[in-house]
Amino acid sequence: MFSELRNMLWTFGERLNWLVERICVTLVALLVLDIWFGILARYVLELGITWTEELARYIMIWAALLAVSSAAHRREHIGLNFVIHMLPPQAQRILQAVIDALGIAFFLFLCAYGIGMTVDGSSQYAMIFGMTMVVPYAAVPVSTALTALQIFLTAVRPAATSGLAEARG
Repeated sequence: MFSELRNMLWTFGERLNWLVERICVTLVALLVLDIWFGILARYVLELGITWTEELARYIMIWAALLAVSSAAHRREHIGLNFVIHMLPPQAQRILQAVIDALGIAFFLFLCAYGIGMTVDGSSQYAMIFGMTMVVPYAAVPVSTALTALQIFLTAVRPAATSGLAEARG
């Protein structure tokens, strides 16, 4: 029963990561197009378009912060691998559980802080677009919630896919 639930959670994490990776690729492609359009508009067509810089900033923030959850899913963040290698297997599992718990707590704290920041952004406006800062600021709670979820899903993944050596790459 428990292993079936772990398999379902891991499958959900894999599918969620697949979706987040596609969103990141799409955002980076849009970022490149936006920057090229800005260069073309400014230096070739000599148009006074200024919104491309601000749009690029917001796209880059969303792409970078969403990519954090993908790295957490693959355990590709900077870690204490040199310490883990020196420990016996049981201590490795305990240390990894502590690191996962700390990571989840940290990202949930950032999520709660980000929600407040996003709410406050409803009274702030982007200089060029005239929109509220809710959408740009929402990148923080969305990405940190996804990261906390991915750390949890990675922590409970099935034993066949949870070897520490595999998790490190």
